[in-house]
Amino acid sequence: MNRFLTAVSAAAVMLSAAAASAQDFRALAQTDLQAARDELRANHPAAVIPGAAGDTFRSWIDGGLADAQSRVGQVNSGDAHAYLMRYYAAGFRDSNISITPTYEGLGPYFGISWPGIATGWRNGRYEVTYVHPGVRNAPRIGDVVVSCNLTPIEEYARAKLDRWEGNLDTEAGRVTSAPYLLWNRNNPFVSGLPSTCEFQRGRSRPRAVDLRPVPVTPGVLETAYRATVYMPPATPLNIETVDGRPWVHVHSFADSAGWDAFNSLVESQAATLRGPQGFVLDLRAAAGSSAYTSTARGYGLANRIWTPEFTVSRQPAAGEITYRATRGNRDWYAETLGRMQGDPRFVQEAGPVIQQTQEIVAALDAALASGQQTFTLPGRAAVADTGAANPVQGPVVVLVDAGCSGGCLDTLDLLTRLPNVRIAGSTTATDSIFIEPTVERLPSNYSDLSYGHKAWTSRQRGNNQPFTPAQGLTYTGNPADETAVRAWVGTLFQ
Repeated sequence: MNRFLTAVSAAAVMLSAAAASAQDFRALAQTDLQAARDELRANHPAAVIPGAAGDTFRSWIDGGLADAQSRVGQVNSGDAHAYLMRYYAAGFRDSNISITPTYEGLGPYFGISWPGIATGWRNGRYEVTYVHPGVRNAPRIGDVVVSCNLTPIEEYARAKLDRWEGNLDTEAGRVTSAPYLLWNRNNPFVSGLPSTCEFQRGRSRPRAVDLRPVPVTPGVLETAYRATVYMPPATPLNIETVDGRPWVHVHSFADSAGWDAFNSLVESQAATLRGPQGFVLDLRAAAGSSAYTSTARGYGLANRIWTPEFTVSRQPAAGEITYRATRGNRDWYAETLGRMQGDPRFVQEAGPVIQQTQEIVAALDAALASGQQTFTLPGRAAVADTGAANPVQGPVVVLVDAGCSGGCLDTLDLLTRLPNVRIAGSTTATDSIFIEPTVERLPSNYSDLSYGHKAWTSRQRGNNQPFTPAQGLTYTGNPADETAVRAWVGTLFQ
């Protein structure tokens, strides 16, 4: 199988999608679901590695397939196809398993109707966060949603949002999907715009409000979403001065974020960052991945600020990594090794990674030859303290939120082991111990399946465990109010 994205243009896919009939999409959904299940069954480590971390995988891979297949008759468009693929992938409760469109999808600001109201997940409740001007008889910002269509709001939210828009078993999934609670996002599998919801203000009795569609004009849903959930700026990597101290912005781990220029900027300002005034490292919404590992981005940043001599003994030990021995996984590593060796810069900067990948390919060959299902290799061992002094003199506040995921979490594994570093903000996303993505194009050509193909069974941070700021370091205000956020962060340095 081809383990890498094929060169199909998004425009061609969209034109094909527009020409397909509802029946075509039903057939494509059926085929893609089965292919995703077969790929995961054949190559995902959770299928054969025992333990609680894989229990959901093993119970959902066939049970979830039957669940999703029972809904195929409702697939009537490309959007519906994408939703059903997302539903099946999300049912594994593993953020490292996903099925995403290969074309430009709905995006976070899409909706075909809405009542002029957005909601956010605040303090364990769904609260009104935005009301469009002119909406009559509307609830006020801060009102709590109690029920919709005579259904208690938790039950309503589970049916409408869970697995479709986010993982409601996690705080991060609640936060990022909350604005869609009352919207119609063209998902045929759930209810659209509710007709009536009850809202409560303070301790008063809940008040029923009839909801009516409000025109979806250009930009209005983006405004409502941005009033509710923090969204990163157009320039995701930057350094500015706020209240006399550096504020380091890292809102993406993607290759396309501009890392070369940013790393040069960090190096040029390293002396200032290490000063007694301290600095803020802003990792809100820091998602995305790089060609080989987004973790290297975060570790590279830490090394430029704290120096490798200081961080090396504080980097978490990798412990043991368990691999599933399959032909598919072997091919993935062999092809990845070829790409590494064909990248002159990677050869120059990451020789040990290439050597390690060569050893993994050899171990996979040996396991396949002997008929082993799995094998374990030691990861990077802990390094003794070098005795290097901490070059950073001042306090460091690392600001996180629900958008901190993937390599951001690995970066926090290191940062939390450095002196005078405090994690602040709100609870991060989670990730499983099944790491390092394989990406597989599904038969329809409209979706890519991504999943972790090795198990970090000895990871110190638990499976699906987020980072949660300690008491006094949790921000409870409006995350979209940047002025308020910065004022609050400033108090942490007093």
